[in-house]
Amino acid sequence: MAKKTKKATKVARAKSTKLAEMDFQSLMDLREQVESALSSYRTTLEQQLASIGGSIASVVRGRGPSKMKGRKVAPKFRGPNGETWAGRGATPRWLVAAMKETSKKRDDFLINKAAKKRKGNTKS
Repeated sequence: MAKKTKKATKVARAKSTKLAEMDFQSLMDLREQVESALSSYRTTLEQQLASIGGSIASVVRGRGPSKMKGRKVAPKFRGPNGETWAGRGATPRWLVAAMKETSKKRDDFLINKAAKKRKGNTKS
């Protein structure tokens, strides 16, 4: 983490007033001071990063949206009246009601029960 400069420390001590007590113009002036300090700090960091051969783009990696968002998935569960559910999101009401009425478990409503049995029996 970067060290505070003597000037920044003095300003912080001198302006230890509460923000709620400041008038609008004082707050706007403070905002400008903060923006200029952050801007100069950013340029300093960019210069240091450039001196070691890096760039901002290599440091900042945005995750971005999920690649699976919005894609359709095959249903994994089927209800007694033909309802289906892919197993994503909240448990549907029909499945909750069916589990209460019949005292069955979620796995009992799986469409491909053989895949569940094989998955549990594999040993490595």
